[in-house]
Amino acid sequence: MENLISLVNKIQRACTALGDHGEESALPTLWDSLPAIAVVGGQSSGKSSVLEGIVGKDFLPRGAGIVTRRPLVLQLHKVDEGREWGEFMHAPRKKFTDFAAVRKEISDETDRETGRSKQISTVPIYLSIYSPNVVNLTLIDLPGLTKVAVDGQSESIVQDIENMVRSFIEKPNCIILAISPANQDLATSDAIKISREVDPKGERTFGVLTKIDLMDAGTDAVDILEGKSYKLQFPWIGVVNRSQADINKSVDMIAARRREREYFQTTPQYQHLVNRMGSEHLGRVLSKHLETVIKSRIPGLQSLISKTISDLETELSRLGKPVANDAGGKLYMTMEICRGFDQNFKEHLDGTRSGGDKIYTVFDNQLPAALKRLQFDKHLSMDNVRKLITEADGYQPHLIAPEQGYRRLIESTLVTIRGPAEAAVEAVHGILKDLVHKAIAETMELKQYPSLRVEVGNAAVEALERMRDESKRATLLLVDMECGYLTVEFFRKLPQDIEKGGNPTHSIFDRYNDAYLRRVDCSNEVSLPELWKTNRFYRFTICQSGGWGFEALHTQARELGKMLDEDPAVMQRRTNLARRLDLYRSAQAEIDAVAWAK
Repeated sequence: MENLISLVNKIQRACTALGDHGEESALPTLWDSLPAIAVVGGQSSGKSSVLEGIVGKDFLPRGAGIVTRRPLVLQLHKVDEGREWGEFMHAPRKKFTDFAAVRKEISDETDRETGRSKQISTVPIYLSIYSPNVVNLTLIDLPGLTKVAVDGQSESIVQDIENMVRSFIEKPNCIILAISPANQDLATSDAIKISREVDPKGERTFGVLTKIDLMDAGTDAVDILEGKSYKLQFPWIGVVNRSQADINKSVDMIAARRREREYFQTTPQYQHLVNRMGSEHLGRVLSKHLETVIKSRIPGLQSLISKTISDLETELSRLGKPVANDAGGKLYMTMEICRGFDQNFKEHLDGTRSGGDKIYTVFDNQLPAALKRLQFDKHLSMDNVRKLITEADGYQPHLIAPEQGYRRLIESTLVTIRGPAEAAVEAVHGILKDLVHKAIAETMELKQYPSLRVEVGNAAVEALERMRDESKRATLLLVDMECGYLTVEFFRKLPQDIEKGGNPTHSIFDRYNDAYLRRVDCSNEVSLPELWKTNRFYRFTICQSGGWGFEALHTQARELGKMLDEDPAVMQRRTNLARRLDLYRSAQAEIDAVAWAK
């Protein structure tokens, strides 16, 4: 089971390296879900001495006022017989064999984060101690609760410390090690007060009584240690720390442990409790309990990690891929984004997405309706037909009605179609511009790069403007072609022989009577709708998208960095999420390995 604590130690260190150490975040932190033991106590409660008693080394800073100003994550690793040393996560390649140097490094690292202003920080310091005299255990030493700010500290320091302590111990996975001095009234204990607030039933609180040897004569802590005066789910544990005189004389911790055992063995009030008293017993109890808690939390950790990995992958997918470093990679990314936009636009046209049906409406409804609204009656009125045919005779009448008159009549009518044809081109152009804006909005990568989005939009609009002008010229040319070439079918509608209803016995001037002119009028009215079939030419001309002009981006490799101008905050968030994802995947693999090993 020792590998369980080592596993949690490793994950906690990784969490701190990534800044995932319990502070506010959009996603739940892995740190919050890991079982941990937080050491809570007021100033001068003997908290530092308890930790040094568990470790068996004198290594914590001491002094007046608030000494612990950052959480100290103390990871104990039991090793085979040999030298003892400490390692800090911020100095991973350096071994501290002199524990006085460990004490100084804790003070220096605290000042590096908080300055010398005596303020506090929630960023932990990680210290691993390797020794044959410890048990595998992880403890979090929190700043001591205080009631008065000292010089150089803000008035809010009292509340700030309480808020920090509360943020750790209110988590359901936190085991509380509440340190209280036996020579003070337990009802006034800061550690017990705050522990009771977050754990009213005492289900995850271990009570530790210090300074038992300093109690007034005639008093003892038996009722507390037996759980009679203040009951917790776990038995109270009493310890005897080094006195200030011992500290001043640099009495080593091995000797202090021996004297602690002798005190409980020789003091009549505590002899029946000797087997569950002392710093060594406290370390063993905490180590065993921490292992049990970690084991029970493994299924929940696996579930949380799987869900968080899924959430991180979704968030990273939404943020998009990071920008490549080299020009070739940037060019490739740019063209891939452009191809994605082009695909979205084409899907709107072919019906996969909405919008393309509006173009069909222009060709099959709006254009025919506009043609029907043309004033053909004015051009094909009896007076106008008579006028054009008569003018075509010139100064002398022809034996046969002149072809030129019919042509002028048909051409003057066909030319009116230019207006609806141009309007159809403009209508389709407007629809295509709307589809461009929709396709840009639907291309997720373009949201990532505002400058590239502008460039792509400008290139697409310019291409549509160019294609609109080309389509308009081609469409008007089709109308002019219809005007310039009239087939014999137009004139076969005007029969002159007897079989067709004509009367060759009429005089030349009988050609211009009302009945004849009405036949010419009807002939043109029947022929003009044939021109509507040229809709297929409009459709062909307008819908040919020869290219968006993105090829211009190929020649702007120097400007690609500017176009891929992602928001720095988004870039930083992607980097953080990617690192966090790596952490969770690594934790998932290691936890799964431990779970299978069980």
